[in-house]
Order: sequence, then C-alpha cells, then structure tokens
Amino acid sequence: MKKAFISLLFAAFAVPAGAQTLTLDECRAAALEHNRMLQNSRFDLEAALQTRREAFTNYFPQVSATGGVFQAQHGLVQADFGMTIPQLGTMNLPLSMVKRGLVGGITAVQPVFAGLKIVNGNKLARLGEEVGQLQLRKTEAEVREQTDTYYWQIVSLRDNLSTIGAVERQLEEIHRQVELSVKAGLVTTNDLLRVELRQQEIASNRLKVENGLKVSKMLLAQHIGVDWHGFDVGDSAFGEPEAPGAFYVSVEEALDRRAEYQLAEKNVEAQKYQKRMERGKRLPTVGVGAGYLYYNVTDKDVDDGLVFAQVSVPISDWWGGAHALKKARIREQQAENDRLQAREMLAVEVERTWSEVVEAYAQILLMRRSVASAAENLRQNRNFYQAGTAPLTDLLDAETLYTQSRNNFTSACAAYRTSLAKYMRVTGR
Repeated sequence: MKKAFISLLFAAFAVPAGAQTLTLDECRAAALEHNRMLQNSRFDLEAALQTRREAFTNYFPQVSATGGVFQAQHGLVQADFGMTIPQLGTMNLPLSMVKRGLVGGITAVQPVFAGLKIVNGNKLARLGEEVGQLQLRKTEAEVREQTDTYYWQIVSLRDNLSTIGAVERQLEEIHRQVELSVKAGLVTTNDLLRVELRQQEIASNRLKVENGLKVSKMLLAQHIGVDWHGFDVGDSAFGEPEAPGAFYVSVEEALDRRAEYQLAEKNVEAQKYQKRMERGKRLPTVGVGAGYLYYNVTDKDVDDGLVFAQVSVPISDWWGGAHALKKARIREQQAENDRLQAREMLAVEVERTWSEVVEAYAQILLMRRSVASAAENLRQNRNFYQAGTAPLTDLLDAETLYTQSRNNFTSACAAYRTSLAKYMRVTGR
C-alpha cells in the first residue's frame, strides 16, 4: 500500500509544475524518496553491505597464479666434466644448460587459523552495516523534522499574508472615511497622511512576507526533491493544536529509541573488535594449500602437483604490539566514556525539547487571548472613531496591536508545530 501511494504521488510530479500542490504527508513522502542527504545515507549503507560481503570472502581459499619466461645470456647450469683420453691425457669438458625456459603454477591456500582476525574482521564489517542502518534512520528523522519545519514556516507566512490582507481592507475603509471627513472639513489632511503612511508600511510588510514565502517554498522544494517553479503546499491551517501531553514519553524510553545513543553503543562494540584484531596480529597464522606447477627449461614439458602447510609466527611484531594493544584498550575506554556522555547529553536534549513544546503550547493559549482582546479593542476604537469620540491615532494604534497579536499567534502556532516535530525526533519517533 505504501509503495503504491508513493508511486501515485510521484506520477503526479510528471504533470506541469503549476500542479505541484502537496500536503504535509506528501512532502514527507517526497523527502524520503528524493532528499539527497537520504540518498547519500543509502549509498553509505550499500557500501557497508559490500564491505561485509568483501570481508566474508576471507573465509575462502586464497588462489593465486604465476607464470613467466626467461632467456639467459649464459646457461643457468654450468659444470666441468673431467675426461681421460689415453692418447691425449685428462681433459675438462665445459657444460652449459638451461638458457631459456617457461615456468608457471597455481596455488590455493586455505587459512586454518589467522589469530581470529578473519572472524573479528567479519564481525566488525557486520557491525559497520548495522551502523549504516542506524545512520540512515538518524538521517530520516532529521529530514522529516526539517520537512515539517519548512512546511509550517510556509503555512505561517501564508497566514501572515492573510492577516495583511485583512488589515489592508480595514485601512482602505478607514482611508475612505478619513477622505470623506477631509472633504467635509471635519479633519485635516494630517489624518489622511497618517493612514497612507500606515498603508505604505503594510505594503512594505507584504513585500517582505511574499519574498520570505517564495524562498521558503524554494527551500522546501529543494529539500524534498521537486521543481520549485509553481510549487506550493496544500491549503493548510494550524487548526486546534492538540495538548502536548498526548506526545510525551519518558526520558529512558526516548533514549533507548534514539539512533544517536545506539550509535554510541555500536562504537563501544567496534572498539572491542578493534582490540581483538590488534591482539590477533601477534598470534601465529596457519594455512594449508595445494598447487600445480608447470615448467619447461630443457625443451621438455614437466608438470607436477603439490600439497603443503605453512605456519607464520610474527616474532618482531611483539616488540611494538604491547603498546598497540594498550592503545586499543584506551580507545575502548574512551568509547565507553563517549557512550555515557551521549546518554547524559541526549537526556538533557529530550528534557529541554519537552520544555520547549510545553512553553510553545502555553504561548498559543496566551496569544489566542491576546488576539481576542486586540480584536475587541479594534472594534471599540473603530466605533469610537466613527462616533467622533476617539482620535484617528487611537484607531491606528488599535489596528497595529491587532496585527501584532495575529502575527504573534501565528508564530506561536508555527513554533509549537516545529517544536513537536523536533520532540518526535529526539524521542526516536
């Protein structure tokens, strides 16, 4: 079902760019498929898989073939033969042989014992693949969080544009009323200038928000791997946010889920294997083998088979090996300290992020009341101004407060959504 959904989703990407309107879930799916950081993490995992397969081949016999020809200036076999001839006496006859030849052979050596280097090397390679899987999971969580951040930033900026649009309509009405009052001689042109200055300020804010919205859409499009031309997100609103209690998990449960902590544990395990590998370098290696030889050095083809055993004892390696082994033990202790440090710091991060979630939710409740108060204040000052009992400056101040409160509420909603996305990541979800 999931694969079918993704296939349908990306089939839609083939349509003109103007039709690329995605929901939050669709943006997350696109990021999982096309984000370049995720693609590199998958490449790293595939490389780790190939490394494990490469290490496994060390269990197999090592096969090698050699061959060569030679041409000597003089025979490689030189000898003098003494010969006694009755009439001539004793004579030395020189003999020179093997001036050219052809040799070749193939051998296969099966390791019987290699100081456990092959076994530990395979375990280390398998561990590397597990690390790659954890790194991929970590990257997926980070990409998902960044996707949510970009998405809600776009929703926040669009909400700001909506607020600006409402303020622009209010100012147009105020401008119309003031203009009529100026013509009637009830107020001076200063009031009209104040309104126009406020309209210009709002127009400037609109330009900034529109530019910010364009850049945010470009960032999200690049992040999820789609063409940013005409790209947009679906009609989304912050809605009624759910209380943070529904998302809480204990710190211990969160730490056990975190890929970062599991990576720290894998590092400790890797250092243990490295120590064993270092110890294995000082142990004898034993192998058995078989081979086939062919040579032609006397214009006669000769071939033969052989079996053999070999033992290698690294004597001189012991001189520096004790220090290398101590260094490996130190690295293992460092990895254990890093694991404990990671657990402590990740616990702090989880608690801090939870505090940010709770604070962001509290800000939403406060800003909602602020918006209600500012809206009522604006309504009353508009009535007072129309009744002639309040100056224009009070009305414009009330409008400014209303705009600020709306924007603050939008920012609080966006902060809550993004802090929730971060909390889901730091708790391993």
